[in-house]
Amino acid sequence: MVLRSLYVACQTREEAKSVIGREMVKVLLQALAITCLCSPVFAEPLSLSEGLKIVTAENRLVTIREQEEKTSEADTLVARARLLPNVYGSIGQTYQNHSPTVKLNNLSAPTVQENYYAYSAAVQQLLFDFEGTVSQYRASIALLDTKRLDTKRTRNLVALDFAFLYFDGLESEKLIAVAEKEKESLEAHLQVARDMFEAGVITKNDLLQAEVKLSDAKQKLLTAQNLRRINEARINTMLARPISSPVDLMEATRAASDIVSLEAAADTAEKERPEMQIVDTTLKGLGFEETARKSEYYPRLFAQGGYAYTENKYQVYDGIWSVNLLMSINFSSGGSTKAELDKIKSRRMTLLVQRKKLIEDIRLELEKYYLDLANAKERIVVTKSAIAQSEENLRINKVRYAEGVGLALDVTDAIALQTLAETNYYKSLYDYYRSEAGYIYAIGGELREAY
Repeated sequence: MVLRSLYVACQTREEAKSVIGREMVKVLLQALAITCLCSPVFAEPLSLSEGLKIVTAENRLVTIREQEEKTSEADTLVARARLLPNVYGSIGQTYQNHSPTVKLNNLSAPTVQENYYAYSAAVQQLLFDFEGTVSQYRASIALLDTKRLDTKRTRNLVALDFAFLYFDGLESEKLIAVAEKEKESLEAHLQVARDMFEAGVITKNDLLQAEVKLSDAKQKLLTAQNLRRINEARINTMLARPISSPVDLMEATRAASDIVSLEAAADTAEKERPEMQIVDTTLKGLGFEETARKSEYYPRLFAQGGYAYTENKYQVYDGIWSVNLLMSINFSSGGSTKAELDKIKSRRMTLLVQRKKLIEDIRLELEKYYLDLANAKERIVVTKSAIAQSEENLRINKVRYAEGVGLALDVTDAIALQTLAETNYYKSLYDYYRSEAGYIYAIGGELREAY
Protein backbone atom coordinates (compact mmCIF):
# COMPACT_ATOMS: atom_id res chain seq x y z
CA MET A 1 0.00 0.00 0.00
CA VAL A 2 2.86 2.40 0.86
CA LEU A 3 4.70 1.59 -2.36
CA ARG A 4 1.51 2.08 -4.39
CA SER A 5 0.85 5.53 -2.87
CA LEU A 6 4.41 6.54 -3.65
CA TYR A 7 3.93 5.43 -7.21
CA VAL A 8 0.76 7.54 -7.61
CA ALA A 9 2.42 10.59 -6.04
CA CYS A 10 5.26 10.53 -8.57
CA GLN A 11 4.73 12.30 -11.91
CA THR A 12 6.74 9.91 -14.08
CA ARG A 13 7.26 6.19 -14.22
CA GLU A 14 11.06 6.67 -13.82
CA GLU A 15 10.65 8.68 -10.61
CA ALA A 16 8.30 6.03 -9.25
CA LYS A 17 10.78 3.26 -9.92
CA SER A 18 13.59 5.25 -8.25
CA VAL A 19 11.57 6.03 -5.12
CA ILE A 20 10.25 2.48 -4.83
CA GLY A 21 13.76 1.09 -5.18
CA ARG A 22 15.10 3.31 -2.38
CA GLU A 23 12.24 2.40 -0.08
CA MET A 24 12.72 -1.30 -0.72
CA VAL A 25 16.45 -0.99 0.14
CA LYS A 26 15.56 0.80 3.40
CA VAL A 27 13.09 -1.93 4.35
CA LEU A 28 15.62 -4.66 3.63
CA LEU A 29 18.35 -2.92 5.67
CA GLN A 30 15.98 -2.44 8.60
CA ALA A 31 14.96 -6.09 8.49
CA LEU A 32 18.62 -7.15 8.39
CA ALA A 33 19.48 -4.92 11.36
CA ILE A 34 16.58 -6.25 13.40
CA THR A 35 17.60 -9.83 12.60
CA CYS A 36 21.21 -9.23 13.69
CA LEU A 37 20.20 -7.49 16.91
CA CYS A 38 17.62 -10.08 17.87
CA SER A 39 19.76 -13.14 17.08
CA PRO A 40 20.66 -14.91 20.33
CA VAL A 41 24.30 -15.52 21.27
CA PHE A 42 24.89 -19.24 21.53
CA ALA A 43 27.67 -20.72 23.64
CA GLU A 44 29.63 -23.79 22.71
CA PRO A 45 28.95 -26.68 25.11
CA LEU A 46 31.63 -26.89 27.79
CA SER A 47 32.40 -30.25 29.38
CA LEU A 48 34.07 -30.65 32.75
CA SER A 49 37.18 -32.24 31.24
CA GLU A 50 37.58 -29.41 28.71
CA GLY A 51 37.09 -26.81 31.41
CA LEU A 52 39.71 -28.47 33.62
CA LYS A 53 42.22 -28.46 30.76
CA ILE A 54 41.63 -24.76 30.13
CA VAL A 55 41.65 -23.65 33.74
CA THR A 56 44.80 -25.60 34.65
CA ALA A 57 46.64 -24.16 31.67
CA GLU A 58 45.46 -20.55 31.58
CA ASN A 59 44.43 -19.70 35.14
CA ARG A 60 46.32 -16.71 36.52
CA LEU A 61 47.37 -18.44 39.75
CA VAL A 62 48.89 -21.29 37.74
CA THR A 63 50.71 -18.79 35.53
CA ILE A 64 52.18 -17.07 38.60
CA ARG A 65 53.46 -20.40 39.96
CA GLU A 66 54.98 -21.28 36.60
CA GLN A 67 56.88 -17.99 36.56
CA GLU A 68 58.17 -18.64 40.09
CA GLU A 69 59.29 -22.04 38.86
CA LYS A 70 61.27 -20.43 36.02
CA THR A 71 62.91 -18.04 38.50
CA SER A 72 63.98 -20.97 40.67
CA GLU A 73 65.31 -22.77 37.61
CA ALA A 74 67.51 -19.75 36.86
CA ASP A 75 68.80 -19.92 40.47
CA THR A 76 69.99 -23.48 39.84
CA LEU A 77 71.99 -22.27 36.84
CA VAL A 78 73.61 -19.61 39.03
CA ALA A 79 74.54 -22.27 41.61
CA ARG A 80 75.90 -24.59 38.92
CA ALA A 81 78.10 -21.80 37.53
CA ARG A 82 80.19 -21.91 40.73
CA LEU A 83 81.27 -25.46 39.80
CA LEU A 84 82.54 -24.42 36.37
CA PRO A 85 85.88 -22.72 35.57
CA ASN A 86 86.12 -18.94 35.78
CA VAL A 87 87.80 -17.46 32.70
CA TYR A 88 88.81 -13.82 32.70
CA GLY A 89 91.21 -11.54 30.90
CA SER A 90 92.50 -7.98 30.88
CA ILE A 91 94.24 -5.55 28.53
CA GLY A 92 95.60 -2.09 29.17
CA GLN A 93 97.94 0.73 28.13
CA THR A 94 100.20 2.52 30.61
CA TYR A 95 101.68 6.05 30.28
CA GLN A 96 104.35 7.24 32.76
CA ASN A 97 106.36 10.45 32.98
CA HIS A 98 109.47 8.51 34.04
CA SER A 99 110.59 4.96 33.51
CA PRO A 100 110.71 2.95 36.74
CA THR A 101 114.42 2.71 37.64
CA VAL A 102 116.43 0.77 40.20
CA LYS A 103 119.65 1.98 41.78
CA LEU A 104 122.49 -0.41 42.34
CA ASN A 105 125.34 1.30 44.20
CA ASN A 106 126.32 4.12 41.85
CA LEU A 107 124.52 2.67 38.85
CA SER A 108 120.90 3.32 37.75
CA ALA A 109 119.02 0.94 35.46
CA PRO A 110 115.47 1.26 34.10
CA THR A 111 113.20 -1.76 34.59
CA VAL A 112 110.19 -0.78 32.50
CA GLN A 113 109.85 1.55 29.56
CA GLU A 114 107.84 4.73 29.94
CA ASN A 115 104.87 3.71 27.81
CA TYR A 116 103.78 0.11 27.35
CA TYR A 117 100.74 -2.10 26.95
CA ALA A 118 99.94 -5.42 28.63
CA TYR A 119 97.33 -8.13 28.46
CA SER A 120 96.61 -11.35 30.34
CA ALA A 121 94.22 -14.31 30.40
CA ALA A 122 93.59 -16.68 33.28
CA VAL A 123 91.46 -19.67 34.21
CA GLN A 124 90.55 -20.56 37.80
CA GLN A 125 88.89 -23.81 38.83
CA LEU A 126 87.66 -24.91 42.23
CA LEU A 127 89.23 -28.27 43.06
CA PHE A 128 87.84 -29.17 46.45
CA ASP A 129 85.83 -27.43 49.16
CA PHE A 130 84.45 -30.37 51.17
CA GLU A 131 81.32 -30.50 48.95
CA GLY A 132 80.28 -26.96 49.85
CA THR A 133 79.59 -25.70 46.33
CA VAL A 134 78.14 -29.03 45.18
CA SER A 135 75.77 -29.02 48.15
CA GLN A 136 74.62 -25.49 47.30
CA TYR A 137 73.82 -26.67 43.79
CA ARG A 138 71.93 -29.69 45.13
CA ALA A 139 70.02 -27.45 47.53
CA SER A 140 68.97 -25.23 44.60
CA ILE A 141 67.77 -28.33 42.73
CA ALA A 142 65.70 -29.32 45.77
CA LEU A 143 64.22 -25.81 45.89
CA LEU A 144 63.33 -26.08 42.19
CA ASP A 145 61.59 -29.40 42.90
CA THR A 146 59.52 -27.75 45.64
CA LYS A 147 58.49 -25.01 43.19
CA ARG A 148 57.42 -27.62 40.66
CA LEU A 149 55.44 -29.45 43.32
CA ASP A 150 53.84 -26.16 44.38
CA THR A 151 52.83 -25.54 40.76
CA LYS A 152 51.32 -29.02 40.68
CA ARG A 153 49.49 -28.37 43.97
CA THR A 154 48.15 -25.03 42.72
CA ARG A 155 47.04 -26.55 39.42
CA ASN A 156 45.14 -29.32 41.21
CA LEU A 157 43.64 -26.89 43.73
CA VAL A 158 42.43 -24.65 40.90
CA ALA A 159 40.97 -27.75 39.23
CA LEU A 160 39.11 -28.59 42.46
CA ASP A 161 37.71 -25.05 42.73
CA PHE A 162 36.59 -25.22 39.10
CA ALA A 163 34.99 -28.65 39.59
CA PHE A 164 33.03 -27.33 42.59
CA LEU A 165 31.95 -24.31 40.58
CA TYR A 166 31.03 -26.48 37.60
CA PHE A 167 28.78 -28.66 39.75
CA ASP A 168 27.30 -25.52 41.32
CA GLY A 169 26.42 -24.34 37.81
CA LEU A 170 24.79 -27.65 36.91
CA GLU A 171 22.85 -27.65 40.17
CA SER A 172 21.59 -24.11 39.57
CA GLU A 173 20.37 -25.20 36.12
CA LYS A 174 18.43 -28.08 37.65
CA LEU A 175 16.97 -25.79 40.32
CA ILE A 176 15.79 -23.43 37.58
CA ALA A 177 14.06 -26.35 35.87
CA VAL A 178 12.43 -27.33 39.19
CA ALA A 179 11.31 -23.75 39.83
CA GLU A 180 9.87 -23.47 36.31
CA LYS A 181 8.03 -26.76 36.81
CA GLU A 182 6.60 -25.50 40.11
CA LYS A 183 5.49 -22.26 38.46
CA GLU A 184 3.78 -24.13 35.63
CA SER A 185 2.01 -26.43 38.10
CA LEU A 186 0.78 -23.48 40.14
CA GLU A 187 -0.33 -21.65 37.00
CA ALA A 188 -2.36 -24.70 35.98
CA HIS A 189 -3.78 -24.93 39.50
CA LEU A 190 -4.64 -21.21 39.44
CA GLN A 191 -6.51 -21.63 36.16
CA VAL A 192 -8.51 -24.51 37.64
CA ALA A 193 -9.22 -22.43 40.74
CA ARG A 194 -10.47 -19.52 38.61
CA ASP A 195 -12.81 -21.79 36.66
CA MET A 196 -14.15 -23.27 39.88
CA PHE A 197 -14.51 -19.82 41.46
CA GLU A 198 -16.47 -18.55 38.48
CA ALA A 199 -18.65 -21.64 38.76
CA GLY A 200 -19.21 -20.86 42.44
CA VAL A 201 -17.60 -24.08 43.66
CA ILE A 202 -14.83 -22.48 45.77
CA THR A 203 -14.45 -19.29 47.74
CA LYS A 204 -12.37 -16.23 46.98
CA ASN A 205 -9.90 -17.28 49.67
CA ASP A 206 -8.87 -20.40 47.71
CA LEU A 207 -8.25 -18.28 44.62
CA LEU A 208 -6.15 -15.75 46.53
CA GLN A 209 -4.16 -18.57 48.09
CA ALA A 210 -3.28 -19.96 44.63
CA GLU A 211 -2.20 -16.49 43.44
CA VAL A 212 0.08 -15.99 46.46
CA LYS A 213 1.69 -19.41 45.94
CA LEU A 214 2.29 -18.58 42.27
CA SER A 215 3.90 -15.27 43.21
CA ASP A 216 6.23 -17.06 45.63
CA ALA A 217 7.16 -19.59 42.92
CA LYS A 218 8.05 -16.78 40.52
CA GLN A 219 10.34 -15.25 43.16
CA LYS A 220 12.09 -18.61 43.63
CA LEU A 221 12.59 -18.84 39.87
CA LEU A 222 14.14 -15.37 39.75
CA THR A 223 16.47 -16.26 42.62
CA ALA A 224 17.55 -19.46 40.85
CA GLN A 225 18.17 -17.59 37.60
CA ASN A 226 20.22 -14.96 39.40
CA LEU A 227 22.32 -17.69 41.05
CA ARG A 228 22.89 -19.21 37.63
CA ARG A 229 24.19 -15.90 36.27
CA ILE A 230 26.53 -15.51 39.24
CA ASN A 231 27.93 -19.01 38.66
CA GLU A 232 28.42 -18.22 34.97
CA ALA A 233 30.40 -15.09 35.86
CA ARG A 234 32.59 -17.03 38.30
CA ILE A 235 33.23 -19.76 35.72
CA ASN A 236 34.21 -17.17 33.11
CA THR A 237 36.56 -15.54 35.61
CA MET A 238 38.35 -18.83 36.27
CA LEU A 239 38.58 -19.50 32.53
CA ALA A 240 40.02 -15.99 31.97
CA ARG A 241 37.09 -15.10 29.67
CA PRO A 242 34.79 -12.03 29.65
CA ILE A 243 32.40 -12.21 32.60
CA SER A 244 29.30 -11.81 30.45
CA SER A 245 30.19 -14.65 28.04
CA PRO A 246 27.41 -17.27 27.82
CA VAL A 247 28.18 -20.66 29.37
CA ASP A 248 26.61 -23.95 28.31
CA LEU A 249 27.59 -26.69 30.76
CA MET A 250 27.43 -30.34 29.76
CA GLU A 251 26.28 -32.87 32.32
CA ALA A 252 29.27 -34.46 34.07
CA THR A 253 29.74 -38.09 33.09
CA ARG A 254 32.03 -40.30 35.11
CA ALA A 255 31.78 -44.01 35.75
CA ALA A 256 30.80 -44.78 39.32
CA SER A 257 33.64 -46.27 41.35
CA ASP A 258 33.94 -47.82 44.78
CA ILE A 259 34.92 -45.47 47.57
CA VAL A 260 38.50 -46.01 48.71
CA SER A 261 38.70 -46.87 52.40
CA LEU A 262 39.96 -44.20 54.76
CA GLU A 263 43.09 -46.11 55.79
CA ALA A 264 44.10 -46.80 52.21
CA ALA A 265 43.33 -43.22 51.25
CA ALA A 266 45.45 -41.87 54.14
CA ASP A 267 48.43 -44.04 53.15
CA THR A 268 48.13 -42.91 49.54
CA ALA A 269 47.74 -39.25 50.51
CA GLU A 270 50.95 -39.28 52.57
CA LYS A 271 52.83 -40.35 49.44
CA GLU A 272 50.94 -38.52 46.69
CA ARG A 273 49.85 -35.19 48.19
CA PRO A 274 52.11 -32.41 46.85
CA GLU A 275 52.08 -30.74 50.27
CA MET A 276 53.76 -33.80 51.82
CA GLN A 277 56.24 -34.02 48.96
CA ILE A 278 57.08 -30.32 49.35
CA VAL A 279 57.91 -30.79 53.04
CA ASP A 280 60.04 -33.90 52.40
CA THR A 281 61.91 -32.22 49.54
CA THR A 282 62.51 -29.12 51.65
CA LEU A 283 63.97 -31.28 54.43
CA LYS A 284 66.25 -32.87 51.85
CA GLY A 285 67.34 -29.44 50.64
CA LEU A 286 68.07 -28.34 54.22
CA GLY A 287 70.48 -31.28 54.52
CA PHE A 288 72.41 -30.05 51.48
CA GLU A 289 72.37 -26.49 52.79
CA GLU A 290 73.73 -27.67 56.13
CA THR A 291 76.63 -29.45 54.39
CA ALA A 292 77.37 -26.29 52.41
CA ARG A 293 77.47 -24.19 55.58
CA LYS A 294 79.72 -26.63 57.43
CA SER A 295 82.22 -26.55 54.56
CA GLU A 296 82.95 -22.92 55.47
CA TYR A 297 84.96 -24.22 58.43
CA TYR A 298 87.41 -26.01 56.10
CA PRO A 299 89.93 -24.90 53.45
CA ARG A 300 89.11 -24.42 49.78
CA LEU A 301 91.54 -25.52 47.07
CA PHE A 302 91.81 -23.83 43.66
CA ALA A 303 93.92 -24.28 40.54
CA GLN A 304 94.79 -21.24 38.46
CA GLY A 305 96.56 -21.02 35.14
CA GLY A 306 97.11 -18.21 32.68
CA TYR A 307 99.29 -16.19 30.36
CA ALA A 308 100.48 -12.61 30.89
CA TYR A 309 102.22 -10.38 28.35
CA THR A 310 103.83 -7.02 29.07
CA GLU A 311 105.58 -4.89 26.44
CA ASN A 312 109.00 -4.25 28.02
CA LYS A 313 112.28 -3.95 26.12
CA TYR A 314 114.22 -4.27 29.36
CA GLN A 315 112.90 -7.77 30.11
CA VAL A 316 114.15 -10.99 28.62
CA TYR A 317 110.69 -12.61 28.42
CA ASP A 318 107.68 -10.48 27.58
CA GLY A 319 105.11 -13.29 27.85
CA ILE A 320 104.92 -15.66 30.82
CA TRP A 321 102.79 -18.78 31.34
CA SER A 322 101.92 -19.67 34.92
CA VAL A 323 100.17 -22.40 36.94
CA ASN A 324 99.19 -21.80 40.56
CA LEU A 325 97.72 -23.96 43.30
CA LEU A 326 95.85 -21.89 45.87
CA MET A 327 94.26 -22.61 49.24
CA SER A 328 92.02 -20.28 51.18
CA ILE A 329 90.57 -20.66 54.63
CA ASN A 330 88.31 -18.45 56.69
CA PHE A 331 89.65 -18.41 60.24
CA SER A 332 86.77 -16.36 61.62
CA SER A 333 83.44 -15.16 60.28
CA GLY A 334 82.24 -13.50 63.45
CA GLY A 335 80.00 -16.45 64.33
CA SER A 336 77.86 -16.11 61.19
CA THR A 337 78.44 -19.72 60.08
CA LYS A 338 77.33 -21.10 63.43
CA ALA A 339 74.29 -18.82 63.39
CA GLU A 340 73.33 -20.08 59.91
CA LEU A 341 73.64 -23.68 61.11
CA ASP A 342 71.40 -22.88 64.10
CA LYS A 343 68.83 -21.40 61.70
CA ILE A 344 68.89 -24.56 59.59
CA LYS A 345 68.38 -26.67 62.68
CA SER A 346 65.39 -24.56 63.77
CA ARG A 347 63.87 -24.73 60.28
CA ARG A 348 64.25 -28.50 60.26
CA MET A 349 62.47 -28.83 63.61
CA THR A 350 59.71 -26.51 62.39
CA LEU A 351 59.23 -28.56 59.22
CA LEU A 352 59.05 -31.81 61.18
CA VAL A 353 56.29 -30.37 63.38
CA GLN A 354 54.50 -28.98 60.31
CA ARG A 355 54.73 -32.39 58.67
CA LYS A 356 52.95 -34.03 61.59
CA LYS A 357 50.28 -31.33 61.59
CA LEU A 358 49.89 -31.69 57.82
CA ILE A 359 49.25 -35.43 58.20
CA GLU A 360 46.55 -34.69 60.78
CA ASP A 361 44.95 -32.03 58.54
CA ILE A 362 44.95 -34.39 55.55
CA ARG A 363 43.34 -37.16 57.59
CA LEU A 364 40.68 -34.71 58.81
CA GLU A 365 40.05 -33.57 55.23
CA LEU A 366 39.76 -37.18 54.08
CA GLU A 367 37.34 -37.94 56.93
CA LYS A 368 35.13 -34.99 55.98
CA TYR A 369 34.91 -35.84 52.28
CA TYR A 370 34.46 -39.54 53.02
CA LEU A 371 31.52 -38.91 55.32
CA ASP A 372 30.03 -36.33 52.93
CA LEU A 373 30.37 -38.82 50.07
CA ALA A 374 28.69 -41.64 51.97
CA ASN A 375 25.97 -39.31 53.23
CA ALA A 376 25.22 -37.92 49.76
CA LYS A 377 25.11 -41.43 48.31
CA GLU A 378 22.44 -42.48 50.81
CA ARG A 379 20.49 -39.24 50.30
CA ILE A 380 20.36 -39.85 46.55
CA VAL A 381 18.62 -43.18 47.09
CA VAL A 382 16.12 -41.73 49.57
CA THR A 383 15.29 -38.57 47.61
CA LYS A 384 14.97 -40.43 44.30
CA SER A 385 12.18 -42.60 45.69
CA ALA A 386 10.58 -39.52 47.29
CA ILE A 387 10.18 -37.92 43.85
CA ALA A 388 7.96 -40.75 42.63
CA GLN A 389 5.92 -40.59 45.82
CA SER A 390 5.49 -36.81 45.55
CA GLU A 391 4.32 -37.10 41.93
CA GLU A 392 1.69 -39.67 42.88
CA ASN A 393 0.63 -37.52 45.84
CA LEU A 394 0.19 -34.49 43.55
CA ARG A 395 -1.82 -36.50 41.01
CA ILE A 396 -4.22 -37.76 43.69
CA ASN A 397 -4.77 -34.31 45.19
CA LYS A 398 -5.38 -32.77 41.76
CA VAL A 399 -8.07 -35.37 41.01
CA ARG A 400 -9.72 -34.90 44.41
CA TYR A 401 -9.67 -31.10 44.03
CA ALA A 402 -11.15 -31.24 40.53
CA GLU A 403 -13.94 -33.47 41.79
CA GLY A 404 -14.72 -31.05 44.63
CA VAL A 405 -13.75 -33.39 47.48
CA GLY A 406 -10.27 -31.94 48.09
CA LEU A 407 -8.93 -28.63 49.34
CA ALA A 408 -6.84 -26.09 47.43
CA LEU A 409 -4.34 -26.19 50.26
CA ASP A 410 -3.82 -29.91 49.63
CA VAL A 411 -2.88 -29.23 45.99
CA THR A 412 -0.47 -26.39 46.77
CA ASP A 413 1.10 -28.45 49.54
CA ALA A 414 1.50 -31.37 47.13
CA ILE A 415 3.19 -29.08 44.58
CA ALA A 416 5.48 -27.75 47.31
CA LEU A 417 6.34 -31.31 48.39
CA GLN A 418 7.15 -32.31 44.82
CA THR A 419 9.40 -29.26 44.45
CA LEU A 420 11.08 -30.05 47.74
CA ALA A 421 11.66 -33.68 46.74
CA GLU A 422 13.21 -32.72 43.40
CA THR A 423 15.32 -29.98 44.99
CA ASN A 424 16.61 -32.37 47.65
CA TYR A 425 17.46 -34.95 44.98
CA TYR A 426 19.51 -32.55 42.87
CA LYS A 427 21.24 -31.14 45.94
CA SER A 428 22.14 -34.67 47.02
CA LEU A 429 23.34 -35.57 43.53
CA TYR A 430 25.68 -32.61 43.16
CA ASP A 431 26.79 -32.85 46.80
CA TYR A 432 27.92 -36.35 45.85
CA TYR A 433 29.81 -35.06 42.82
CA ARG A 434 31.47 -32.29 44.86
CA SER A 435 32.42 -34.68 47.66
CA GLU A 436 33.81 -37.16 45.15
CA ALA A 437 36.01 -34.48 43.57
CA GLY A 438 37.15 -33.36 47.02
CA TYR A 439 37.97 -36.93 48.04
CA ILE A 440 40.04 -37.47 44.88
CA TYR A 441 41.92 -34.25 45.61
CA ALA A 442 42.45 -35.15 49.27
CA ILE A 443 43.95 -38.50 48.29
CA GLY A 444 46.37 -36.73 45.95
CA GLY A 445 44.81 -37.69 42.62
CA GLU A 446 44.93 -35.50 39.54
CA LEU A 447 41.43 -34.20 38.79
CA ARG A 448 42.32 -33.65 35.13
CA GLU A 449 42.99 -37.37 34.81
CA ALA A 450 39.97 -38.40 36.90
CA TYR A 451 37.53 -36.48 34.68
